[in-house]
Amino acid sequence: MPLLPTISTAFIVLSAVLVGIGWILIANDKRSAHKKVMLAAALSALIFFIIYVSRTVFIGNTSFGGPEEYKIYYTVFLIFHITLATTGAVFGIITIILALKRNIKKHRKIGPVTSIIWFFTAITGVAVYLLLYIIYDGGDTTSVIKAILGT
Repeated sequence: MPLLPTISTAFIVLSAVLVGIGWILIANDKRSAHKKVMLAAALSALIFFIIYVSRTVFIGNTSFGGPEEYKIYYTVFLIFHITLATTGAVFGIITIILALKRNIKKHRKIGPVTSIIWFFTAITGVAVYLLLYIIYDGGDTTSVIKAILGT
């Protein structure tokens, strides 16, 4: 099991669990606890992102190492996951800004949508991790720096 992908995936799972706890807290009108847990969820997602970007730049991304006939399905799934993650991140930032600016009416409208997108992002992220590192052996890994410098 590769260390950095395992750690970063754990942070995404943690962020989704914290979002779920945040839902329960707000449903029980525990606003202060909801705020703290949701900010912890955002921090967990940010830590994932920092690890992911650092690994991508300095170590690289790992290509799919499973059977060639599955590669197209993996690639389509990965594109779906990346689209979800990007959308979820943008929605997450907007949702947090709305809450911090006390625009609770809009926050209440976008928050549930953001949460659902984030749950699917976490689930598909875990699936990508499993496909790359657990179910199949990872393929080649090339860092962005090496790719740019041609080394």
